[in-house]
Amino acid sequence: MRKLGYAIVALAALVLMIVGGNFVYGWNAKGPSERDVTVVIKPGSSLPLAARSLEAGGVVKSADAFVTRAKILGGSTTIKAGEFLIPAGASNADVMSILQGGKTVQRLVTIPEGMPSIMVFERLMANDQLTGEITVPAEGSVMPNSYAFEKGEPRADVLKRMQAAMTQAVGELWPDKAPHAVVKTPQEAIILASIVEKETAKKSELRKVAGVYSNRLTKGMMLQADPTIIYPITKGKPLGRRIRQSEIQAVNDYNTYSMTGLPKGPIANPSKAAIAAVLNPEKTSALYFVADGKGGHVFADTLEEHNKNVEAWYAIRRERGEM
Repeated sequence: MRKLGYAIVALAALVLMIVGGNFVYGWNAKGPSERDVTVVIKPGSSLPLAARSLEAGGVVKSADAFVTRAKILGGSTTIKAGEFLIPAGASNADVMSILQGGKTVQRLVTIPEGMPSIMVFERLMANDQLTGEITVPAEGSVMPNSYAFEKGEPRADVLKRMQAAMTQAVGELWPDKAPHAVVKTPQEAIILASIVEKETAKKSELRKVAGVYSNRLTKGMMLQADPTIIYPITKGKPLGRRIRQSEIQAVNDYNTYSMTGLPKGPIANPSKAAIAAVLNPEKTSALYFVADGKGGHVFADTLEEHNKNVEAWYAIRRERGEM
């Protein structure tokens, strides 16, 4: 009788070992998914609710089994909300680690330096991973950069971060404004920076172009910046053709060929570097500049010198078949 009792205990222990082994094996075994799967865990989701999303996505075989194992083997760290990339064949343990780690799928929307607000609006509206409606943001209110967002995030929230970044950048730069800077307010700095940004793509030239325009403003000369002619016509989008003489002569609040001083507002969203340039422009005697045919510009102190540089630029264009 005693031997029978020992046998039953041994059998029970064996069964328990087998069940326990299967339980642990099921936690670490290769998962059912044969491809990478993106799973969205909504804010406030409980573990059972998250498990149902995992089962629906084919990441785990059984939501109930996953929850049971997770409560015993998954540790005390809570799961995070967000969009997660689960690799093919990920085990239950791997999946739990990913959800606890909170490393979400990173999606980016990029706003290039000098992009006008109408194009910022169009870029955000065209992104089908974002939701909700927005209006065209105020020109000059968006800081160019790459911004991370989550799938399904409202466009308004992403735009708010872009605008907060501009506010922060101006707030950081303004206290370091040089005494010789001509801009009197942060808004003037953004306006002039937007013109400088559109005039040169070379970072090394930003401060010198800012210096030229600062000299012109100080002397009461017209800025005569071509991008300010285009802005009222296209809201900053590429014109796609040469500027007409009638457009050069047009009188409005932006065309710096028919007015002195700054336009009434920015013509694009300038970079932090361009704003810094107008707050500390290069001290130069130059009053003019024209393209040099190599992606940069050649600068001149006098109109006579500038006209020679313009003729040299025209010769380059004629050689290229552009004129």
